[in-house]
Amino acid sequence: MNTFGHLLRVTTFGESHGPAIGCVIDGCPPGIAIAPADFAHDLARRATGKTRHTSARHEADEVEILSGVYEGITTGTPIALLVRNVDARSKDYAKIASQFRPGHADYTYWQKYGIRDPRGGGRSSARETTMRVAAAVIAKKWLAQRGVSVRGCMVQIGDVLPRAHDWSAVEGNPFFWPCAEQVPELEAYMDALRKSGDSVGAKLLVVADGVPPGWGEPVYGKLDAELAAAMMSINAVKGVEIGDGFAAVAQKGSAHRDVMTPDGFLSNHAGGILGGISTGQQVSVSVAFKPTSSLRLPVQGLDVDGHVVDIVTTGRHDPCVGIRATPICEAMLALVLMDQALRHRAQCGDVGEVQPRIPATPAMSDAKR
Repeated sequence: MNTFGHLLRVTTFGESHGPAIGCVIDGCPPGIAIAPADFAHDLARRATGKTRHTSARHEADEVEILSGVYEGITTGTPIALLVRNVDARSKDYAKIASQFRPGHADYTYWQKYGIRDPRGGGRSSARETTMRVAAAVIAKKWLAQRGVSVRGCMVQIGDVLPRAHDWSAVEGNPFFWPCAEQVPELEAYMDALRKSGDSVGAKLLVVADGVPPGWGEPVYGKLDAELAAAMMSINAVKGVEIGDGFAAVAQKGSAHRDVMTPDGFLSNHAGGILGGISTGQQVSVSVAFKPTSSLRLPVQGLDVDGHVVDIVTTGRHDPCVGIRATPICEAMLALVLMDQALRHRAQCGDVGEVQPRIPATPAMSDAKR
């Protein structure tokens, strides 16, 4: 399955060290203004080689629009996007071509297909996520035209937590960290980690504001279920929470339930989704990334013949994959929301706005009246 979505369908293709990666976006409505330059910002946010805290691989990530756009406007036909790989170093993987690296997809791909591309992880590489981010540039623009915005940040790296949460600080540092005064601390933390040859995990938060009530399906197409599946499809993700997530285990029902008043919801423990359908509140998703498995620290493993070998991974790798995952998680949130919005419009477009319409928060009540 290299395709996700229902009415908005995205198919990605290509390998980490192949000649190119790309995607086909089917079901995109016509009339959206889009140009190659529109992709530059988010692809740069995702890219490696921008800071010493990520992989040194440096790709231009220039998007070629092959179809579906005429004179800068989407036509409603399939949109094909292509990004050339220009900085692949396949020789870095020659020694491990016949080995199974612990924590990687080497063994599982071998078992499934009987063959694998060892260069940079092949199809299992995070390089594939470039095209998710590219596709979501279109989704974000379509959503923005309807008053919906998507943003994200890192809220934990290793055992370090933000001491404050300021959205204005997020884009001003390489960690997408919401507390500017902690950035030097994180720099030192990552420098020490990199020198040790080890890696660490991270937790990200992505939210969508302006989502109207009604998006999502009641049973098998639940908005939160599809968001969880979308986030879990990202490389190295091992956990997804909607709203309070696992913290709800320790909460009493009297505290967890989000009380509704004529002036707005008094809390948002549910993360903006009830019964699989959006409430009109902020949609909130937390995503946990495991530590990078590609390490220069030696480890015992097996080769394709079942022999015990010492494995040392060379090449260029992230000491924390979560550092550049914010735009990827944003992308999956945006793509799921746009797909759900199109599905809602297709089935329930004639329903219109149903009263009462409860504001997301009491502070928003005056603006909603």
